[in-house]
Amino acid sequence: MLRLGDIKVTIKSFNILRGISLDIPAGALVGLVGRNGAGKTTTLKSVMGIVPVVGGSIQFDGEDLIEVPAHRRAQLGIGYMPEDRRLIGSLTVRDNILLPAWAGNLETADDRLDYIYRLMPELLPLVKRRASMLSGGQQKIVALARALMSGTKLLLLDEPFEGLSPGLGDKLAATIQQLQQDGLTVLMAESDLKRISFAETTYMIERGENVDGSGS
Repeated sequence: MLRLGDIKVTIKSFNILRGISLDIPAGALVGLVGRNGAGKTTTLKSVMGIVPVVGGSIQFDGEDLIEVPAHRRAQLGIGYMPEDRRLIGSLTVRDNILLPAWAGNLETADDRLDYIYRLMPELLPLVKRRASMLSGGQQKIVALARALMSGTKLLLLDEPFEGLSPGLGDKLAATIQQLQQDGLTVLMAESDLKRISFAETTYMIERGENVDGSGS
C-alpha cells in the first residue's frame, strides 16, 4: 500500500530526514517510533506533500506519490491526523469532519459520515458544538474523524495518544484496531512505544534515519 524508499527531506538547509524507508502492506497496522525531533512528523508530512522530498521515492497503491500534487493526495484515499489537531474553532464538529469532503467534492460524503458516526458514536452529542468548545481529548477524536472522511485507504496518525486519559486512550486504540478490521491501512507515529504496543510492525527512527533499517 505504501512504500518509502530512502526518503530525504531538507528544510532551510537542515537535513531533517536522512534516509527513511518504510514498507507498509495493505491492511497493516504499523507504528513509527522515535524521540521528539527524530523525524516522525516530517515523515508523515512527506507522504502528504506538505514538505519537499529532495531524494528517494514514495509509492502509494502502485502510484508514484511524489508526482502527485499535495492537494490531490487526500483524493487518493489518504487521511492525515496532525499532532496539533488543526481544527477550525469557529466551525461545528460536523463541519470540521466534512471539510475534506467539501474540499475534494466527495460524492459519498453522507455515507462516509454515517460510517464515522457508527464507528465513533461518542461524536454524536458533540456534532453541533463549535470545535473551540471541546476538550483536548475530544478534539483528538474529531481530528481522527476528519481524517477518516478522506482516509478510505490509508490513515496517517501523528501522536494520536498524546495527552489522552487512559480511558480515552483505550477507546481510541480499540477504534484504530476496528479500522484495520474494516480494511484500512494505518501508520501511527508515536514517541512512546507502549502507547502503540498493539501495532503489528514497528519502525524505529533516530535523527531522520531508520535505526535498524527494517520493521520489527
